[in-house]
Amino acid sequence: MKLIVTGGAGFIGSAVVRQAISSGHQVVNLDALTYAACLDNVASVAGSPNYVFEHVDIRNRADVDRVFRDHQPNAVMHLAAESHVDRSIDGPGAFVETNVNGTFNLLEASRSYWFDAGKPESFRFHHVSTDEVYGSLGAEGKFTEDTAYAPNSPYSASKAASDHLVRAWYETYGLPVVITNCSNNYGPYHFPEKLIPVVILNALAGKPIPIYGKGENIRDWLFVEDHTDALLTVVQKGVIGRSYNIGGENEARNIDLVRMICGILDDKAPANRSYSSLINYVTDRPGHDLRYAIDPTRIASELGWRPSVTLQQGLEKTVQWYLDNESWWKPLQTRQGVGERLGEAR
Repeated sequence: MKLIVTGGAGFIGSAVVRQAISSGHQVVNLDALTYAACLDNVASVAGSPNYVFEHVDIRNRADVDRVFRDHQPNAVMHLAAESHVDRSIDGPGAFVETNVNGTFNLLEASRSYWFDAGKPESFRFHHVSTDEVYGSLGAEGKFTEDTAYAPNSPYSASKAASDHLVRAWYETYGLPVVITNCSNNYGPYHFPEKLIPVVILNALAGKPIPIYGKGENIRDWLFVEDHTDALLTVVQKGVIGRSYNIGGENEARNIDLVRMICGILDDKAPANRSYSSLINYVTDRPGHDLRYAIDPTRIASELGWRPSVTLQQGLEKTVQWYLDNESWWKPLQTRQGVGERLGEAR
């Protein structure tokens, strides 16, 4: 396939690009190179004859149309988004502009291209979203594809809006779409403002490790390479108009996750005290959902996908990657806001 991957210089997007290229697909990486993007993420495939980079912002419709005309893709995998919940609390406007208006531009460009090409049955628009659109769970139950949307942060609200736009373009215009909603990703190349890299890098620097509230919020953790495998499965085999929840089947409280990381660091990079002594409980962020958990039954039963990496295995791989790749993460820590505690009016 020839794929347009939006946000292909970001964390999950770059993993999709690398895996797609290794699987023999052609990839057009469309990325605006905002603060969280890094072309080093795709350096390993940048020399491939099957790889092209387009420095384009999805908020610019004319540029997006030009990419479609120039590259004639078989499918779009739409991952470009503002994604950090804390930043959405401090500055929600950018999330609406990119996640809602940008998705609208991409849908319209896709619809125009698909229509002009004679509505080929093989074309796909794959929208990559989050489980946060469903809101918060109690102690029991899991999100399914039929769970009602109830977003609680500006980020999740913007992603819910984009999900609804994609579904509407299928129902109204017949655009062949598939939607996926994933649980929390982690792994190599994770931008150093998210929880797991913050824990690793603060620990290595001997800085306090901030934990919101009492650390009792629960997330289902999905290793990024498992996720990319699922995404490429869905774009090729998913049923048109269908949504698929992608989870790691690895639930953990935040405090337990942090202690696991500290234990791995104690083994791999021992210091004069346990890294867990750096844990620091801080005021919870507004609208912090208590628990997310994904029921992946549909993607398992219909498409045959299951996660393959346990949380312990994934964390060990991730910690080792950060230990081995200081040259990647060190420069990123100088970018505005990285390493700060966001999510409250300042």
